Amino acid sequence: MPRAATTSDSFNAVAEPRRRDILEFLAPGERPVNDVVAALGLAQPSVSKHLRVLLQVGLVEVRRDGRHLLYRTNAEALKPLHEWTSQFERYWHNQLLRVKERAEQQTKQIEQEKKRKPS
Repeated sequence: MPRAATTSDSFNAVAEPRRRDILEFLAPGERPVNDVVAALGLAQPSVSKHLRVLLQVGLVEVRRDGRHLLYRTNAEALKPLHEWTSQFERYWHNQLLRVKERAEQQTKQIEQEKKRKPS
């Protein structure tokens, strides 16, 4: 089965880890392409390609400031991604609680064994 185009929807666009890095970098505010390049250590053509994909699916917005293009995340477009992934938050919370309880139980057992052994 052929894979869907990265520009078909937000989910396919963020399947690429570098695009997620770009979104994370742009989250605090507008940035020019060169800032993204410098911060993430990627080649400028690669960043431009990723930004173009993110722009096509609506996850980033762009505005011109003189000769510069400034990119920013589109929080409204990220909402469906957040809503979908938050379904799993309860699952992970429960899983992490189980791991924590097991670790605490093991620590308790180790401490009890130490108390039983004579020094």
